This record gives sequence, C-alpha cells and structure tokens, in this order.
Amino acid sequence: MARRTHAAPRGFRLEHDSMGTLQVPASALWGAQTQRARDNFRISGRPMPEAFVRALALVKASAAVVNGHLGLLDRTRADAIMEAATAVAGGAHAEQFPIDRYQTGSGTSSNMNANEVIAHLAARDAGLPIHPNDHVNLGQSSNDVVPTAIRVMAVVEARRSLLPALAHLRKAIDKRARALGKSVKTGRTHLMDAMPLSFAQELGGWSAQLSSAQARIEDTLKRVRRLPIGGTAIGTGINAHPKFGKGVAKALSAATGAKFEQAGNLFEGLAAQDDLVELSGQFNALAVALMKIGNDLRWMNSGPLAGLGEVELPALQPGSSIMPGKVNPVIPEALCMACAQVMGLHQVISIAGQSGNFQLNVMLPLIACDLDEGSGLLANAMRALADQAIAGLRVRSDRVAQALDRNPILVTALNPVIGYEAAAKIAKRAYAEQRPVLDVALEDSGLPEKQLRRLLDPAALIRGGIRDGAGGGG
Repeated sequence: MARRTHAAPRGFRLEHDSMGTLQVPASALWGAQTQRARDNFRISGRPMPEAFVRALALVKASAAVVNGHLGLLDRTRADAIMEAATAVAGGAHAEQFPIDRYQTGSGTSSNMNANEVIAHLAARDAGLPIHPNDHVNLGQSSNDVVPTAIRVMAVVEARRSLLPALAHLRKAIDKRARALGKSVKTGRTHLMDAMPLSFAQELGGWSAQLSSAQARIEDTLKRVRRLPIGGTAIGTGINAHPKFGKGVAKALSAATGAKFEQAGNLFEGLAAQDDLVELSGQFNALAVALMKIGNDLRWMNSGPLAGLGEVELPALQPGSSIMPGKVNPVIPEALCMACAQVMGLHQVISIAGQSGNFQLNVMLPLIACDLDEGSGLLANAMRALADQAIAGLRVRSDRVAQALDRNPILVTALNPVIGYEAAAKIAKRAYAEQRPVLDVALEDSGLPEKQLRRLLDPAALIRGGIRDGAGGGG
C-alpha cells in the first residue's frame, strides 16, 4: 500500500500518493487517489454501477492470475490479489467504491479505486506490502482496463439478466398465443378496421419481433467479447507482457462462462467504442419493439366501454384519485416510459462513443453507466410485462365478436367474385346501416348464402390466399 504516517486527526489516517499527502477516513479501504476523486467529483451523487465494479474486480483477479503464471508477481501476492478481487467481484465491500460516475473520462479514478481497495485487502490478508500500481495494476492501464471492464459487464449482464428476461417474455406471449389460437378479431391499419386475424397471429408478431431482437443482441455480443486488455496506455502494450492480454481474456472466460478473446486491434478498443454503441443500438431497437407491444396492449385494453375493449389486463391498482372504479394499464405505461429512457440513453451513448480523441475515448464511465441502466431497465420491464400483464390478459370475446361481425372490410374477400366497386357498395351500406356485412351481402351481391358464408367466414379469412370463385366478376 501507499506509505502512511500517524499524524492524522481522530477518525482519519494520512495517505500519500505522487501529489502529496491527504486525509482519508480511517475506516476506508481506499487510498489517496480515490480520496482525491471523491473530493473532486461531487456532481451526481451516484457512484459507478455495481455491475461495473464487479466486472472491474474480475479483470483485476484475472490479471493477478496471469501475472502470477508469467512469474511477474510472486505467488503470495498474486493469490492475495486474486482472492481480494474475487471477493469484490462477488459483491463484498461495495460501499468502498464511492466515486461519482461523472469523473475523469478514462475512468482512471475508478480503476485506482479498485487498485487501492484490492491492495489494502490483499496486503492485510497476506501480511506483505502490496502496491496499488506496482502490483494490482501490473501490466495494465486505466485506458485498457476500463473499456475491458465495460465489455465484461455488458456481456455478463446480458447473459445474466437481459436475455433471460427477453426469453421469459417471449415464452409468456407464446403461451397466451397458443391459448387464444381460435379467437379471431378485427385487424387494424391506420388505426382503422382492416381484415381479420387471430389473437395468435397478432401475438405471434410480437414474439417474432422479440426473437429478432434477441438474435441482433447475441450477434453484437460476439464483437463486444473482444477485449482491448493488453493495450495499456495507447494500444502499443507498453509495460505489458506479450502473453498478458490473451491470458486475461482466457481467465475471464473461465470466470464468467463467456467466450472472451483479446481484440485483434488494441488501438481500436481504446480509441473507439463502436461495438458498445452497436450494443446500445440493439437495446434501442428492443425498446422500439417493446413500446410497440406496450402501445398495442393499451389500445386493445382501452375502454372498457368507449374504447376498443378487446382485452382486459389484470387490475393492479386504482387508476384515479378522483374517479372511483377507474383502472389503468399501468404495466404497459411503465414499460413505455422505460423504453423511452432507453432510447434517450442510446442518444447519450452515441455522443459518448464519438468522443474519442486520437488514442482514447474520454467518456468511458458514461458509456458504462448508461449501458448498465438500459440493460437493467429493459430486463425488469420485460419481466413485469410478462408476469403482470401478458400472463393475466383476458379476451372480451363478446366485444370482439360484435366488432368483427360488423366490420365492413370483410367484403374484401368478395373482390375476386363480384369486383371491387360492388364490394365497396356493400361495405358502405353495411356501415351506414350498422348491419352485419353478411346480411347486406345476401341482399345485394346476388351470391347464394352458402357461398357468402364461406367467403365471409372470419376464421377462414385469417388464412389469407384467394377465396373460391376468384376471377368471377368485375
């Protein structure tokens, strides 16, 4: 650890770094550089995300293992650093990482925070001097460690939380789609009545959106797993053993179960964060899909009398402080707000991603925080939608059937038989007189009832294709 004296006021100790001596709380595990950052960055009051701290500690543990294997650290120090870092990665000592997320753009303050805390813990357990820079940070720079930790965080959190939540939501939608397979409803384009479809087809479209989102995220993660570790200060790898970066990537793979590898070009990994911007873009696309689903549910649930009223979502809480009995679609609303936030975070990450000057991006902490926030919001919102909305969704069959019977657009199926203009006249009359299309068609089309019932059967219409009698008219 850093050199100490014993002339500190009560409740404090003195720590020393290259800029001099300053007071640190006696109970703190950090050292001088963390304290300086804590004093300098009083901006948001929000520290770096716990997921990032855990990922950073995993990088430190892996680095210690590799440095020990390479003979650059003696076994006692290597083991002590690895054990201390592993404890931090497991969530221990979370309160020892207080630095504001709006800090130096390289994340140097957070890197040194980890170096100092881990060095303190390791030295205490090993009974040997362990230096934050010379031992814990051996073969590393903040410039390659922080972007590496962001990628580890992103991959681990996607595997741990985001992708399972996405799969959970798809499963809930698919289950309801199977249960509602025979329920036919009015389709809508431009928010206006259109040809019929089944609830299974409508929900199947949602499921397909989510499947595509999952595939895009998994494809992007292949690039995010390429780590710039070993590039050190600017990408040349100064002060790092030639085998260090590949070794750390291998150790991180063993620790997490993800297939990390050292990036082919370390300069790119330090200066550019395009793969992380791409991942944020996939979060953005998922948010777009989820907002579409959420708004569809809000429309379908609208009413219960003056709206569409096709479905009822579970009643979770009173909807108004003044209107008794009102119940609102609160989960889709919360989902849509979360999605809006994720879309905004993507804009921030895009700006941060282009903030690389020459050999280093200088908005790394911002990218880390907003990626973590976006991933967490999406994961939590998807589980809420699955469990508190989709699972309890109930179709109002009488309401759906009434609207379907009077849907004038059903006459589309008559086009190949009597022609577009004749079908349009039937549709307009049916709408004007508020009568079922079948009744008006029986009077005006000249077709026999058996054929009309077959042509206008909504359950048959959802299969698409050309109906019988095609080409038999105008």
